[in-house]
Amino acid sequence: MTVQAWTFLFTGLTFGLYLYLAFRARVRDTQGFYVAGRGVPAILNGMATAADWMSAASFLSMAGLISFLGYAGGVYLMGWTGGFVLLALLLAPYLRKFGHFTVPDFVGDRYESSIARLVALLCALFISFTYVAGQMRGVGIVFARFLEVDVNVGVAIGMALVFVYATLGGMKGITWTQIAQYWVLILAYVIPVVAISWQLTGQPVPQIGMGSNVQETAVPLLAKLDQIQRDLGFTEYTAAFTGEWDKINVFCTALALMVGTAGLPHVIVRFYTVKNVRAARWSGFWALFFIAMLYLTAPATAAFARYYVFDSLQGKTAAELPDWYRTWEKTGLVVWLDDGDGKLCYSGPKQQDKNELFRTGALSTEQFATIRAQHQQWLDTKGSGGVDGRAVMTAKKLSGPDADILVLATPEMAQLAAWIIALVAAGGLAAALSTASGLLLVISSSIAHDLYYRMLRPQATEAQRLRLSRTTIGVAVVIAGVFGIYPPGFVSQVVAFAFGLAAASFFPVLVLGIFGKRTGAIPAVVGMLTGIGFTASYILGTVYFGWTKWCFGIGPQGIGVVGMLLNFVVALLLTPLCPAPSANAQAMVDRIREPEGAGPGVDIEAAPEH
Repeated sequence: MTVQAWTFLFTGLTFGLYLYLAFRARVRDTQGFYVAGRGVPAILNGMATAADWMSAASFLSMAGLISFLGYAGGVYLMGWTGGFVLLALLLAPYLRKFGHFTVPDFVGDRYESSIARLVALLCALFISFTYVAGQMRGVGIVFARFLEVDVNVGVAIGMALVFVYATLGGMKGITWTQIAQYWVLILAYVIPVVAISWQLTGQPVPQIGMGSNVQETAVPLLAKLDQIQRDLGFTEYTAAFTGEWDKINVFCTALALMVGTAGLPHVIVRFYTVKNVRAARWSGFWALFFIAMLYLTAPATAAFARYYVFDSLQGKTAAELPDWYRTWEKTGLVVWLDDGDGKLCYSGPKQQDKNELFRTGALSTEQFATIRAQHQQWLDTKGSGGVDGRAVMTAKKLSGPDADILVLATPEMAQLAAWIIALVAAGGLAAALSTASGLLLVISSSIAHDLYYRMLRPQATEAQRLRLSRTTIGVAVVIAGVFGIYPPGFVSQVVAFAFGLAAASFFPVLVLGIFGKRTGAIPAVVGMLTGIGFTASYILGTVYFGWTKWCFGIGPQGIGVVGMLLNFVVALLLTPLCPAPSANAQAMVDRIREPEGAGPGVDIEAAPEH
């Protein structure tokens, strides 16, 4: 069977499984729709949280980033896993003891302010839509390559699927589909890298294989990569703190990803689905355990991918280019612009004038067609006419293959069996769809529960709220699809921005809400607006409007740390100047901080539904 046939088989089977689980878990009440009836066992919730967490960024793009960045790429591993420690210790148990449905729920009730609830709601929407853009782009990339359809068609298929199972089962249906999606994505990630490690180094354990000798050369893989990168004008693969990834950027990005993890609404809401506080803590442990199975494998995947890119492309003529390159070239995510000698050269910043390997995913079909036509004219006239397309692509910072394709393309580079290549496609779709569904539920609950029910129409019946929730998911799916067709950046870049926004807005207001009894509504609101306003403007300015990195040279991926600090500073400075929360609010803080069994606490089951 061909790769495409295997892909149709795997995606058909897995999609059918997801829809079956969603149908079996369909709900007819808001508690089932928003928090899965609060009855999910800790180990299963940890598995679902891992799938919700390991998005297209983790599956498709993280290893690609490590492959391009080398040592510095480890910042994503540290940040995205360390955040679960903060979440399990500082937030999850207390928020679960508080009960209810959403993060804006906690903010509104704790600070006794509709304005605080509204600001938190807007922050949740902004973060979720930023995050979901990366997921829909991931869906489009997988479909474009493996089903050989247009990216837009791929996004539409993903939209339809996630709409069906998210609206049918809500959080209950999403939980069970995410459990299935976890096993699809983890098997799809681990099986290929084990096979590649065995084939390339003779070691079946990828983490050992990454440090072993390449069988063909008897030279350690990492040493070989360092030498190749030096020869081609790149920084050594294992070099630390180079270029824009100096110590301050590595530190800030890791910290922003950590606190952003602890503030992401679609992750926090998973801890509302378990039975009690103890289960919430164990959910954090199991989530980190299941996530580590992929994250500890990603560096090996990255190193193997980097080696194969050089080995299979460097110095090849048009006739010698491998099949994987030809298939991926059709997606527009990797392209060769010849300098006239007929041989491909992939070079680093020190030899940028020789670079001929680029990615075109950030350009429209028409834009790239124009560049390619001008480049061909430049070749035909030996530089006296037309435009050197390589210079144009370099100016647009589109050097090299798209980072989002490497995990998907590496099994093809290694010439693995067709079924393994297709399995990776199914895993990429599982990763993107699992996170997209969780984000869409956050968007739906923010509109239908926090805005409509809690602020505009408290007398709304449960049937009306459930109907609006499902309608909102439909609208959100369409908007997410538009972001997938016109993405604001590559997957991990967009996702990193969402983490910075969460770090700057939600983390401080949640920590102060739990541990700062004196903090009231005004400091919380002004702090949130300051943090997210600064972070969003800095990201937009440096990425899209040509601003210099004026804040100590910190890049957009790490600026959320500064936004978080501003949030904390503003809130703490205003606290003694503004009215204190009511006695009821302060008593609520005391109750949620009491260990289970130490006092009356909050009777979650008997607590009023908000």
